[in-house]
Amino acid sequence: MIESHAKADLLRYLQDGRDALLWKLDGLSEYDIRRPLTPTGTNLLGLVKHTAGVELGYFGDTFGRPFFGKDAPPLWYADDAEPNADMWATAEESREEIVGLYRRAWEHSDSTITTLALDAIGHVPWWPEERRETTLHHVLVRVIADTHRHAGHADIVRELIDGAVGMLKGNDNMPPGDETAWEAHRRRLETAAREAGDA
Repeated sequence: MIESHAKADLLRYLQDGRDALLWKLDGLSEYDIRRPLTPTGTNLLGLVKHTAGVELGYFGDTFGRPFFGKDAPPLWYADDAEPNADMWATAEESREEIVGLYRRAWEHSDSTITTLALDAIGHVPWWPEERRETTLHHVLVRVIADTHRHAGHADIVRELIDGAVGMLKGNDNMPPGDETAWEAHRRRLETAAREAGDA
């Protein structure tokens, strides 16, 4: 009973992060979901693609439940993929394809999570040999943290694109304020930063 409640809590937090990440794509053009907005190229669709791969690896390969089975995985998922291939979408990779893969990854992950006990042992192939062995509980906490980290990246990237902010559709979790109030707030912060920098 305790384990089922723990799993339900963990799955809820994982799904919250998943939903937050996908919501950041809503209403944006193909260009805007792909455009790199940091010096390292962080972009919204790339974050979704990466997070899909994270789930497929940790909840699939780690526990002997590969998502791709006998089918060849996409080039970006292969061991010899170019660096950061999972962090951006090519012009040929559609939003629907990547979001669809992410949603199928959820189903695969959720099946692993509900089927196995939290203390089930897995082996993470890309970790150093001496610490490769782990538990489903450890992997679940790690993936929740990673998903929320990337949802935070997506929140900032989306704000840079069109000013939209917040945790979830219908629950932005932001204090009240219109554009004028936020600009005044930003000016106040800028002034404080300059004063601290001059001190």
